[in-house]
Amino acid sequence: MSAKSDILFSSALMPQALRAESQIRFRCYKGISCFNACCKQADVTLTPYDILRLKRRLGLTSTVFLREHAVPFQMDGDGLPGVKLKTDDSGACLQLDGDAGCAVFSDRPTVCRYYPLAFLALREKDASHAEERYSLVKESHCKGHDEQREISVAEYREEQGCEDFDAANREWYQLILKKKSAGPSLGRPPQRSLQLFFMASYDLDTFRRFVLSENFRNTYSLPDDFYTEVEQHDEALLRFSYRFLRQVLFGERSVQEVADAWDRRVAQRKDVWDARRALEAERRLAAEDAKYAAGGDGGAS
Repeated sequence: MSAKSDILFSSALMPQALRAESQIRFRCYKGISCFNACCKQADVTLTPYDILRLKRRLGLTSTVFLREHAVPFQMDGDGLPGVKLKTDDSGACLQLDGDAGCAVFSDRPTVCRYYPLAFLALREKDASHAEERYSLVKESHCKGHDEQREISVAEYREEQGCEDFDAANREWYQLILKKKSAGPSLGRPPQRSLQLFFMASYDLDTFRRFVLSENFRNTYSLPDDFYTEVEQHDEALLRFSYRFLRQVLFGERSVQEVADAWDRRVAQRKDVWDARRALEAERRLAAEDAKYAAGGDGGAS
């Protein structure tokens, strides 16, 4: 089978792809000899919904969460920004609460829920949608594979609460896969687009201010109840961010613009630049006047 594979949450290993009905042998529990070992060497890529859940759990804005609990990285050669969970100097997750384990367990990120599975997106050549597959990651420190419990991938995902997270992130996964699949044909996004991608994907509270701004309202044709919903509900805003990003990354008309909005923006920018040029001209004239005045004073003395 000729397929393009993108591992959204990767490991150093690339095992055989598993399906929902595939059986694995694994069990993790407090008291197992390796308990918390994976958290002490954490390499956790965060999804937009992960950040939403964690910032809400910690009582932080997305901006503060990103500054204090995350580190940026580049997901591809074009500089598409990603975010990882910050660790301490030893590599341990900052949310690890000693022997008690994860301090945010019910809101833990997608990668942590899936472990020891990795989530794969497989897309046939020329296919419009990716198929979801999984792989089993075996690391030397993990003793959960020695436990005598067999469970299907589907049952394990249900047990770990993966589906709610996948449902909230699925459209974002498709955006990433489409960007990777397009490759050179899409080209490197402008820096402004990369900044918008970071804000709309990860910094949801800043994105909310952007969406609720007067300039945004004057540019895009959206009903009043839309603004009420995204002002009050993070999940609604996150869903809209994916819609907005299709326009930012791929030029899709996923958000209708107000008629003549572009012409009005051009005219506004022209007015701004004209005003700036006028101010600069006045500044230069004032500087010239000051220089001549200083020269005249010098001659009189």
